[in-house]
Amino acid sequence: MTPARAFAGKRYAVLGLARTGISVVDYLWCSSASVTAWDDREEAREQVANKATLADPLELELSKFDGVVVSPGVPINRHPIADRAREAEVPLIGDIELFAQARSELPSHTVVGITGTNGKSTTTALIHHIVKTAGIPTRLGGNIGKPILGEQELEEGGVYVLELSSFQIDLTQRLDCEVAVLLNITPDHLDRYENFDAYAAAKARLFEMQSADHASIIAIDDEPSRKIASETDGVVIQVSAGGCMDQSNWPSLQGPHNAQNAVAAMSVARRLGIGEEAIEEGLRTFPGLPHRMERVADKNGVLFVNDSKATNPTSTAPALAAYPAIHWILGGRAKSDDLDACEPYFGNIRAAYTVGETADMFESLLEPWMPVRNCGTIRKATVLAAKAARSGETVLLSPACASFDQYRDFEERGDDFRAAVGSL
Repeated sequence: MTPARAFAGKRYAVLGLARTGISVVDYLWCSSASVTAWDDREEAREQVANKATLADPLELELSKFDGVVVSPGVPINRHPIADRAREAEVPLIGDIELFAQARSELPSHTVVGITGTNGKSTTTALIHHIVKTAGIPTRLGGNIGKPILGEQELEEGGVYVLELSSFQIDLTQRLDCEVAVLLNITPDHLDRYENFDAYAAAKARLFEMQSADHASIIAIDDEPSRKIASETDGVVIQVSAGGCMDQSNWPSLQGPHNAQNAVAAMSVARRLGIGEEAIEEGLRTFPGLPHRMERVADKNGVLFVNDSKATNPTSTAPALAAYPAIHWILGGRAKSDDLDACEPYFGNIRAAYTVGETADMFESLLEPWMPVRNCGTIRKATVLAAKAARSGETVLLSPACASFDQYRDFEERGDDFRAAVGSL
């Protein structure tokens, strides 16, 4: 992003030097701001030592700064930096707020912001893909992809598509999206908020920052979202998953949850003036996201799907709803001792293959409902599932568990499944 005159000569403290924090330091330094930065990790501090003064903001007089920039991962409901900034009357902000303040210096553009409890990443990537398919310059950012301040700015007429978590919205005051999207609100991150209403209010702030002539696209399939839609001023476009067309032509957008993602993306595209042919082409060619209901291969009519990102039963349930005949590979390090969220879709499962630390527990839970093979490893489960599956059926890795019993992260787990499919 081109340096902004808005920050020249100002002083900022940056707490947290992961990818986003480093992009903030680089951007502010290039914009001729004075930067003080800190991270508990020495190796992180070393990366910015030539661009920032190294000091812990908690040990400084914050009233001398124009802003304190923190990562969305900093729990501002309990981290002392929040109280210190409040006492000093210094704004606590994130990289999205810096982007918002710099927008007036960028070539004329549009910002689409997407929030919600579930489906944000898929919908953000889908909107970006449709816009790109229509031949419009576009950038992906926010809670997905690269930090937005580290990206090249768009030429005139471009569209920035930003995934926005509630944590990012909490650190933003001036992001006036031309199009703002709310997908859904269900209980989540309650360790960061006083209660569920406070969490929902954080999502609603995205619309409170909008100008009256900008569009709010709100899915009204849950009560909290309906309430926000009824209380939002300006141009409000209400959508529902029930309004989605036949999904059979969109191979990477199967299941009821993707119906909601698709109808929201279509509404955004129409608001941007994109024609129906480009929208349909974008939906048809959308590749999906890695490790999220990712179509890995089709072998002799058997579809292999990598949903390694599903690290709890609630995340797995949409994948089980998406396919009618499933050989389900599940297990890992449990986040709960039940599979209640998955139970409504047990009728779609031909057999289960349990792996990891939960292999025995899930075997016991599922045996009354379906045939179960206790496999131990994903490699073994993939081989057995592939042998049992018939044309028209799906071998689905959707673990409903964390990966840390056998893998570094869910990406490594998904890569192992891909390799297992590739070696069949």
